[in-house]
Amino acid sequence: MSNKTDINTRMRVSFDLDEVLFVQPDTHKTEPPLFFPLNKIFKERLRLGTPRLIKRLQGMGYDVWVYTSSFRSEAYIRWLFKCYGVKFDGIVNGTRHLKEVQRNNATTLPQKLPSRYRISLHIDDETIICTLGRQYGFNTYQLDAQDDDWEDKIVKRAEQIKKREFQD
Repeated sequence: MSNKTDINTRMRVSFDLDEVLFVQPDTHKTEPPLFFPLNKIFKERLRLGTPRLIKRLQGMGYDVWVYTSSFRSEAYIRWLFKCYGVKFDGIVNGTRHLKEVQRNNATTLPQKLPSRYRISLHIDDETIICTLGRQYGFNTYQLDAQDDDWEDKIVKRAEQIKKREFQD
């Protein structure tokens, strides 16, 4: 990956929102809330370290995406994270997934299919999504509980996958 601007060689990492990046302050350490009036518009609280991790991954040459089954608009997600100094390389929400992935398929596909977007690693809290990764050809990292080392664990997992993908 010598050329960071070559999108064909950049590995993509995606994050689910609810219970992964958006967490409850009574069960997880969180980033400070946004200032008024932004805290009234964007009520979600970010898991502590989220902006730092996303910037770290991007600085290492990864494209970082959101892949969520929620129907929050792409604009809402972009603006919320912009308030924390974060810019995603791509966003797939429930609307986009239904339009581009499920489409007119008679068979119901999983609510997330990161391989459709060439995402190499997807971080999610749902066991079913992580289990389906093996069947549908995408790597996962399951994250739900409070974990002070979550950032390093995700970077380590991404590096393992990158090493394996680019050796093949």
